[in-house]
Amino acid sequence: MNTADAKRILETALICSPQPLALRELRVLFADALSADTVRQLLEDLQLDWAQRGVELVQVASGWRFQSRPAMREYLDRLHPEKPPRYTRAVLETLAIIAYRQPVTRGDMEDIRGVVIGSQILKQLEDRGWIEVIGHRDTVGRPALFATTRQFLDDLGLPSLDALPIADGPAAEEAMRAALAAAAGAGQADLPIESASELPDDDPADTPATTEAPADAIPLATDVPAGTPPDQESAP
Repeated sequence: MNTADAKRILETALICSPQPLALRELRVLFADALSADTVRQLLEDLQLDWAQRGVELVQVASGWRFQSRPAMREYLDRLHPEKPPRYTRAVLETLAIIAYRQPVTRGDMEDIRGVVIGSQILKQLEDRGWIEVIGHRDTVGRPALFATTRQFLDDLGLPSLDALPIADGPAAEEAMRAALAAAAGAGQADLPIESASELPDDDPADTPATTEAPADAIPLATDVPAGTPPDQESAP
């Protein structure tokens, strides 16, 4: 089989697939007659072939897929006008903590944020397929350890956690917001988390642990410095 035919087969399979295809799945197309390195090279060649088009071939956590380029979002939105989702501060902070500090327990998140984490927030993220319990910490009560999923990386169009924007402290929330916005702009699957108007930040379960403090006092680190006052939830 020549290179042109092999690329045509890969291109067809990827365009027709509703989900990313892993390298091992793509090799099945050729009855494993082509090595993984050869298939990867063909995929990289396809990326170059599509470099000047409105659709691009990308590698995400689950494999390879075609998706629209962010620059095309403005025009695609005219077909189905929708307001982009607005993520609550509570959701963004919790997701950022899990993404950047995983694996973490609910107690870890509460120590970092300085507030009690509402169970609805974790349920939203679990229902969306962005976080999951990967084990339990060997301590009193054996609290669940949360981590992000492959679906989370796929929805953000990232091949691995190493590709997350580098951020720390309050900047992690903004980095997460930017990553979600970029994913939506790239034509990824809907990111349907309740908006700020649908789920207010003053969820009774998501309340300050002790006293008030400015929002910019949130340290996104595993250990909260002694004497650092916890924050209070506020509307986005």
